[in-house]
Amino acid sequence: MQNELLALQQQLVPDLLTMMKKRYRILHHLFLTQPIGRRALAQQLQTTERILRAEVDFLKEQGLLTIETVGMHLTDAGKTLLDELADVIHEIEGLGKKERRLADFLGLQKVCIVPGDADLDPLVKKALGHAAADYVRSILRAGDILAVTGGTTVATLAEQMPKTQLGIEVAPARGGIGENMEFQANTIASRLAAQLGGTYRLLHAPDLMSDEALQSFISEPHVQETLQRIRRARMVVHGIGQAIPMARRRNLPEAKIDQLAGQGAIAEAFGYYFDRSGNIVHAMNTVGLRLSDLKHIERIVAVAGGKSKAEAISAVAHGCPINVLVTDEAVADAILENRREEPNR
Repeated sequence: MQNELLALQQQLVPDLLTMMKKRYRILHHLFLTQPIGRRALAQQLQTTERILRAEVDFLKEQGLLTIETVGMHLTDAGKTLLDELADVIHEIEGLGKKERRLADFLGLQKVCIVPGDADLDPLVKKALGHAAADYVRSILRAGDILAVTGGTTVATLAEQMPKTQLGIEVAPARGGIGENMEFQANTIASRLAAQLGGTYRLLHAPDLMSDEALQSFISEPHVQETLQRIRRARMVVHGIGQAIPMARRRNLPEAKIDQLAGQGAIAEAFGYYFDRSGNIVHAMNTVGLRLSDLKHIERIVAVAGGKSKAEAISAVAHGCPINVLVTDEAVADAILENRREEPNR
């Protein structure tokens, strides 16, 4: 019924929907960047300050935003309207249809798409984090264990998670000492626990370990206890990386990187490297969740965006158990276009 009404409005009053999308975009950008000044917002929206001033004045009169010395903020009424309009705008922009097509192609339960390309606009990564945080928060229940990997996009999810008192336990899905501290799984777990009013566990383990060192480390009683808790997670949230850049970030030897390239590795997740078809070509000696553990976890959520990651996301979706994908429109378009070019895949 909603879609039929929108179609009628588009035919009878096309300017109405155009104006609604325009004002929704202003509110959405403001939400992601607040507090922000009018000039900076105009630059982000690629419009003039004069044109934006008229829209800001209207939205202010409607009680949807407030202007303070530090910049503009959405009011509670503005946030409520933004939430209520989200599904409507989603359908108008055709994102709902793309989500269903992409979920069908990748064999996923659900896909959430945000507009834009995270490679070109840093705000799109913020939108990815916000969409993922909304989804994760809607599924979590008191007493759950949530496991998270590291990475910039999962870190953005933690930033965007609203503060609640849910009382869950957050744990790193795998060890990973060596990356930027801000983006390590341990750091993200502690931040999410603070936002969700819960507790967290830490897993201090380097990415590169010999077989002997690995066995010695995981035999420690406190490590065993942490690993058992991680494997009992109800939900896992993880990022997806491009194989060669991730191998370099983890300081793999050049000979191994050349070997990965020769084997056609294009994607990485959970310390596993996948080729275009989703086959595992290399697995690191890491501490934490293994692919075999994921089959026992109820909800596995992948969060990744940027057109440059489209092939990697498709590869991991075909080779790794995933229920839900949160991505951007550039990725969806690239994967669906590739599907049309390879009809017999």
